[in-house]
Amino acid sequence: MDYDLIIIGAGPAGYVAAIRAGQLGMKTALVEKKAVGGMCLNWGCIPTKVYIESAKLFDRIKSAKAFGIDGIDPAQIAFNWGTTKKRSDDIVKKLTGGVNYLLRKNGVEVIHGQAQLNGPSSVTVNNRLIEGKNILIATGSYPKNLDFQLPDGKSVEVEQLSQLDSFPEKILIYGFGGVALEFAQFFRMINREVTLVSPVKNLLPGVDTYLSSYLLRKTRGRGVQIIEEAQLTVNTDNQLFINDKPANYYLLLNCSWRRAVVPASEVELKLTADGYIQVDEHLQTSIPGVYAAGDVNGLSYLAHVASAQSLYVVNRLQGMPDNLKINQFPINIYTIPEVAQIGLTEGEIREKGIEYRIGEFPMSANGKALAEDSADGLIRVLSEKKYGEVLGVQIIASNATDLIAEAAAFMSVEATVYDVARTIHAHPTVSEVFLEADLDAADTPIHK
Repeated sequence: MDYDLIIIGAGPAGYVAAIRAGQLGMKTALVEKKAVGGMCLNWGCIPTKVYIESAKLFDRIKSAKAFGIDGIDPAQIAFNWGTTKKRSDDIVKKLTGGVNYLLRKNGVEVIHGQAQLNGPSSVTVNNRLIEGKNILIATGSYPKNLDFQLPDGKSVEVEQLSQLDSFPEKILIYGFGGVALEFAQFFRMINREVTLVSPVKNLLPGVDTYLSSYLLRKTRGRGVQIIEEAQLTVNTDNQLFINDKPANYYLLLNCSWRRAVVPASEVELKLTADGYIQVDEHLQTSIPGVYAAGDVNGLSYLAHVASAQSLYVVNRLQGMPDNLKINQFPINIYTIPEVAQIGLTEGEIREKGIEYRIGEFPMSANGKALAEDSADGLIRVLSEKKYGEVLGVQIIASNATDLIAEAAAFMSVEATVYDVARTIHAHPTVSEVFLEADLDAADTPIHK
């Protein structure tokens, strides 16, 4: 065999698996047809957060006077998209450079080209046959194409935003999920007129209804028009309609369904009804020795879950015990305020018939949040009633996507609200809300 492990796809699942495999002494090949880092690092997770942070600062600086900073006229400031893109490019270059260095450091051979799976132990890349003891497919997903084009403007995917030199005044977003809401707020923060059209009723599938209702209310309050259970069509006269009403927009951002990128294969890979690669509880496909991690298996679209899945596969191949809690991972939405959750939602707890209680604490009672002028939101801790085991945590806060890591840590060791309530939290910090919410769940609240 040429390699111990051949990995197809160099996104968060593929490159993380390659680095770990190299660290464990496995001779590893990483095949990538575009760019190391995949969609997440090059066009998705990282660039989009750079865009959003620039828009947040642009929006926040308008309140400088309230912080005692004079001389800034909100009417005179402008959002520079070109500079924002340059900053994003610089950050991506730094991070991808770091990943490529780590791959070299750990002896991973990176092969650029299109991979074809020939069997349980062989892959063809650029007419070169390579063989490996095991194969990991980590090819990700791609956006489903729309059935039409915007009559008088451009229709783009998120990864194509950087190709635009400017944005029109009216922007239409079609889709659902965290990305759709993030960009609805992004465009609104830079003073664009935004309409978000969702083909489904639930814009945030998998997110607790309490959180989704709160975020939709806040997004509408910022001036975003949201139309649920709606369809976009273009008639024979090239007129765009939202349901039965004519509409005119000059940029459409597609944030709708995604599809698995299934590599070409000479052997049959069993797929799910939705077209994802079918895997078992160990992420092995229908072909022995061939595994699939990340978006391509349809279990999650989150980069951190993709990385966790790929580490699980590599560790098991080396006989290392690894307990992958496939349904216990943070979900983050980078809006204003941010939203994050982990564990069971309240609806799921009810469906399971578990007796539970909720501990809550508002950000408006947290000193650090007030000092930062970011007191919008709250934390909810859902726990089992008898013994207090934490079942789920939900956060709405300016930095919820960072705060959720504490919840992930204590849930990974099956901590109770009593354990968290006995943990000393530094003061003043926003993270004190964990202490307060768990004290509330334990019936011993201090500041509530």
